[in-house]
Amino acid sequence: MSNTRIEKDSMGEMEIPAQALYGAQTARALANFPISGQRFPRSFIRGLGLIKEHAAHVNMELGLLHKERAMAIMEAAEEVIEGKLDDHFVLDIFQTGSGTSTNMNANEVIANRAAQLLDQAVGGRSVHPNDHVNLGQSSNDVIPTVLHLAAAVEIRHTLVPALFALQEALGEKALAFDDIVTIGRTHLQDAVPVRLGQIFSGYARQVSLSIRRLETSMEGLFELPLGGTALGTGLNTHPRFAAAVITRLAEVTGLPLREARNHFEAQGARDAAVAASGTLKGCAAALFKIANDIRFLGSGPRCGLGELVLPPVQPGSSIMPGKVNPVMAESLIQVCAQVVGNDAAVTLGGLSGNFELNVMMPLIAHNLLQSIEILARAVTQFTQKCVLGLEADRRRCEALVEESLAMATALAPAIGYDRAAQIAKKAFESGKTVRETALTEQVLSREELEDILDPRPMTEPGVPGRREPQ
Repeated sequence: MSNTRIEKDSMGEMEIPAQALYGAQTARALANFPISGQRFPRSFIRGLGLIKEHAAHVNMELGLLHKERAMAIMEAAEEVIEGKLDDHFVLDIFQTGSGTSTNMNANEVIANRAAQLLDQAVGGRSVHPNDHVNLGQSSNDVIPTVLHLAAAVEIRHTLVPALFALQEALGEKALAFDDIVTIGRTHLQDAVPVRLGQIFSGYARQVSLSIRRLETSMEGLFELPLGGTALGTGLNTHPRFAAAVITRLAEVTGLPLREARNHFEAQGARDAAVAASGTLKGCAAALFKIANDIRFLGSGPRCGLGELVLPPVQPGSSIMPGKVNPVMAESLIQVCAQVVGNDAAVTLGGLSGNFELNVMMPLIAHNLLQSIEILARAVTQFTQKCVLGLEADRRRCEALVEESLAMATALAPAIGYDRAAQIAKKAFESGKTVRETALTEQVLSREELEDILDPRPMTEPGVPGRREPQ
């Protein structure tokens, strides 16, 4: 048997591997774009399968597609959804800017697989990739629809749950560490005392607000361009096609999907994707700060800050025995940096809405979906292998508070700012604590100093040691 077969498209014949389900247009694109080796992610291919499956069902209901052919297309599309045909989606991200090559890749794979299910020859066009699988559609409305659909699904069902788990874990640590007083820091310098639980409550709130912003950003993604066909006019599609397909997609995904209010905006611009990417960048900035703080608070174990004890997950050095590094935090901050870079690419892609079509949709899809995917995975690993196992070194925290020159802040209301500053300066020069220096200088009685320099009240609103006027 031959290892290849011949298929035709409007430009002529193409030789294709015998076992491949794609056809001539995909083969041309495969030859034209051997660029990066990067393909569309699973979430995007799944989205293509969803649209093709429900498009066939609606076209059958509208009387535009024979039932037997429609059922075969739906069955083949379901295999695409399940990932069974992923090996046949072979095209590079860096291809035609509309994503037409990948839309045709899907059309050809589904058409040929449907032909197999009908006991027809692969490549014989008993099920036609354009006339049947792509009926009522254009790459120009399908690809941006898949982009919105895949991004919304992955944010809602993958990234947001990962962030919720992180928020919960940080909230649990906020409660567990609430009675531990440590030293705050501003400008990388010692500041006034703060409870470790308060610090972690701030982290939890950062994540909570990131989730809220992501939920808001999805509103634009819920509008789908399907139904606009070539440039928004809806040429060659049934007037009820788009609404019916989108209703079915909403039921399957559990998302409040709706047809775009204005199809010319929906196809000429990718503003919703740019906005979603910007929100992902904001989320990455928050996560970077949290992970970076935690790794610095865990620096040591003897010559760093050492307030936190991070779970050891792997050896840290090929040359230094016993060294353990904060690798989960390092992994997350690298992912956050990548997301920031991805957002720049998405933004540049969003600039390329030329007249009635954006011609950087594969680039936008690749970067947006990668950001969602790697953030979700990194957050999950960071939560499970770092945050949940975090412990605090209480003695280290208490020692740092006592050593801090910022303890002089609590003295200012009682002895004045200038005198308190002198105490802090003398403490620094002598190597003594603020408490020891204040006792030596006899600025207040021992009892008053013990009251004022108690670090716990410094972590709440109020003036430590203040007495009511007599």
